[in-house]
Amino acid sequence: GIQSRLCYFLVLFSLLVALLNKHKPWIETTYHGIVTENDDKVLLDPPLIALDKDAPLRYAGEICGFRIHGQNVPFAAVVLDKSTGEGVIRAKDKLDCELQKEHTFTIQAYDCGEGPDGGNMKKSHKATVHIQVNDMNEYSPVFKEKSYKATVIEGKKYDSVLKVEAVDADCSFQFSQICSYEIVTPDVPFTIDKDGNIKNTEKLNYSKERMYKLTVTAYDCGKNRASEDVLVKINIKPTCKPSWQGFNKRIEYEPGTGSLALFPSMHLETCEEPITSIQVSIMLETNHIGKGCDRDTYSEKSLHKLCGASAGTVELLPAPSNSANWTVGLPTDNGHDSDQVFEFNGTQAIKVPEGVVSTTLKEPFTISVWMRHGPGGREKETILCNSDKTEMNRHHYSLYVHNCRLVLLLRQEPTESENYKPAEFHWKLDQVCDKEWHHYVLNIEFPTVTLFVDGATFEPFLVTEDYPLHASKIETQLTIGACWQVTRPVALMTQYFRGNLTGLMIRSGKLENKKVIDCLYTCKEGLDVQLPEEVASAVKVEFNPNQSSLTLEGDDIESFEKVMQHISYLNSRQFPTPGIRHLRVTTTVKCFNEETCISVPDSEGYVMVLQPEEPKISLSGIDHFARGAAEFESTEGVTLFPELRIVSTITREARMIQQTVVSEEIMHNLDTCEVTVVGDELNGDHESLEVDLAQIQQRALEMSSSNVGMVITGVNTMANYEQVLHLIRYRNWHTEALFDRKFKLVCSELNGRYISNEFKVEVNVIHTANPMDHANNAMVQPQQPLLGFYHPKYQMLICVHPLFTVVPSAATVVIVVCVSFLVFMIILGVFRIRAAHQGTLRDQENGKENEMDWDDSALTITVNPMETYEDQHSSEEEGDEEEEESEDGEEEDDITSAESDSSEDEGGEQEDQQGSSRQQQLEWDDSTY
Repeated sequence: GIQSRLCYFLVLFSLLVALLNKHKPWIETTYHGIVTENDDKVLLDPPLIALDKDAPLRYAGEICGFRIHGQNVPFAAVVLDKSTGEGVIRAKDKLDCELQKEHTFTIQAYDCGEGPDGGNMKKSHKATVHIQVNDMNEYSPVFKEKSYKATVIEGKKYDSVLKVEAVDADCSFQFSQICSYEIVTPDVPFTIDKDGNIKNTEKLNYSKERMYKLTVTAYDCGKNRASEDVLVKINIKPTCKPSWQGFNKRIEYEPGTGSLALFPSMHLETCEEPITSIQVSIMLETNHIGKGCDRDTYSEKSLHKLCGASAGTVELLPAPSNSANWTVGLPTDNGHDSDQVFEFNGTQAIKVPEGVVSTTLKEPFTISVWMRHGPGGREKETILCNSDKTEMNRHHYSLYVHNCRLVLLLRQEPTESENYKPAEFHWKLDQVCDKEWHHYVLNIEFPTVTLFVDGATFEPFLVTEDYPLHASKIETQLTIGACWQVTRPVALMTQYFRGNLTGLMIRSGKLENKKVIDCLYTCKEGLDVQLPEEVASAVKVEFNPNQSSLTLEGDDIESFEKVMQHISYLNSRQFPTPGIRHLRVTTTVKCFNEETCISVPDSEGYVMVLQPEEPKISLSGIDHFARGAAEFESTEGVTLFPELRIVSTITREARMIQQTVVSEEIMHNLDTCEVTVVGDELNGDHESLEVDLAQIQQRALEMSSSNVGMVITGVNTMANYEQVLHLIRYRNWHTEALFDRKFKLVCSELNGRYISNEFKVEVNVIHTANPMDHANNAMVQPQQPLLGFYHPKYQMLICVHPLFTVVPSAATVVIVVCVSFLVFMIILGVFRIRAAHQGTLRDQENGKENEMDWDDSALTITVNPMETYEDQHSSEEEGDEEEEESEDGEEEDDITSAESDSSEDEGGEQEDQQGSSRQQQLEWDDSTY
């Protein structure tokens, strides 16, 4: 029936399908492909297409896939269109030509079978696929050696000095070949060809250049440059010429590292000539540094103290300051590492004020000066002159230069005898006119005068005599750089000096000893040598006084070279003067055969003293506080710098991860600290700055003061300066109209070479006030006066009720009630201010700011004077809070909450009013209550 017929049709359908898929897919037998490394698309020739004769029947005539045969084949075949049989081959991963240039495998196509399930699927034959991986120029040339060296003889041209060679890791011929080499270093007498051969283009000269350093690079044929250039060193070997070899022309000296060997690998080339003796002179040129070499740049007065000179020395050419201002306006020779060098050009001179030096010098006495002077004219040039101030033109004593002579004029004061006495002492010196710095010291013990020039003694070649001066009551005038001359109808200066002066000192009552003179002249830098024991007796070594030159003598070359290798440069200054110090080595040799004896040329180089790491001197402490008026008026006064700290740091480069600089604290000396009044000068009638002179003298310091401040001088430690500055007090015994006083402190080192920050201190005066003078104090009983002070920040008077000046045990309840009332009033005031401020903000238009003023007409703030008032300034805006402990050690109550809260609302107004943010500290002092 129906079932039999259905089975019959199914059998017929199966037979029909079997008859439909009767052909296999067909593909080409061989394919050739190209793929670029780092790409996945393969270009095939011919294209990958599978054909099936069963087409266009569905399934049987369609291509369902391609199958690749082979091990670890990095490709996959994908059908793009089943009906057309089109497909592509793609790389599974990025290919690397350097690992494998070609790939070969087989591929097979298969159709979709009889139906969707792929039954009776038929496969094509296997076709061979050859794929070539194209190279990309991803590698750069690399040199086979890290560096190259060669040695050539001077005066000869070479076809090839040496050959450099680079390789390239790319797989293709084009990109793996080195097409050219290039010398990167400009202006060198060498060239290089495409094969890497370097040759010189001209004859080389050993005296001109002993070694050439060339930087060479390479390019592949894809124009990729070498990843790293290579260094080529070509040493020039001289034709044998006697000379010192192994001498570096530039020698760098790091400050603070002690001695530095100048010739560690130096040796003498004698060209096999037998030598009988050697003499070498080594000169270190330092004339261009400061006063002839690197010396401490403290003031001359401080240097005299450091060298052990006793008291009594007067400095006539001090650095300009408030206490010594007669050198202001005198030209200085800048650029000498803060040496206070004054320049006189023949038109300038200065008068020394009365009282600096006594009118009549007490014998014996000493005059010392640093002078640099060139060849002068025929006229006298005055260094120092003491002459009549009016009427007569008598010169009492003077020091001057005349025709390269140094002359001291010393007229005796009136005596009973009128005999001739020595009056002029003459020294003829080359140093006076050689344009170099020299140190002159004259020890005068009449009738003997001894001159020291750079520590060496000179006797006068000529002494002339004259009568003593006649008695007179005319005052004298001491001048520097010229002589005061009185001619009718005017007085003028004559005999002007041309040159440089510094360190002009007069010491009355005592002569300067040789030890101090040598200390003043001795350089802080020079040559040094530590002889090995085995050669100490073989070579004779002699130094000049300031160790800027030395002479060696010997006959054994080997021992001589060892001594040369132990010669060093030493600079003992903590902060030496940076710059160049030229070196010259002069050599003289003697041979057995005088006719053929060699000549050794001079060797020249220089020591480069590097810039020292400069210290940063920081002053810190309490910069704003208040004290009661009674303290200012007391005999002790108010201490200005009670918690002053002086710290000096240097910043060094640090080789650390994520950190390039590091600061560290160092210790060194100061030589000046100056306290200056900011604003009006001190009124000597009712105010002063005072300090315990005994404490200053105990620390070997000196103090000078004026109406503009106080200056403390002397070379001493930062700790001693701290202790002295802690003692400075300000007194004012007329404080009725005084609300604050401001002062500024600055410290320095090495005569102003390093200067600290300006540390400013403001002190406020706490006054007493009567409530009858203020309508705002209606709550206070008239018969009970208020104590208080004016607060400049909030422009209000802070008052204290006298009830709280007494604190018996019975008053505890009253205190609690009053404090509670105070807190309530502060909170009430804060809410009123905020409410008013918010209402004002709602009425503002176009962003305009309105001013807000305190309304204290109905508010009286009463404060317990036993507690500390602490003003927290604008730090609320930064989120910082500072807490201070009161002097009696108890915790302070925070009574500034109202001000702190309101400061946020009034921040803009306060900044406009104050101009800049600064921290203020107000402290109650209840010692007088």
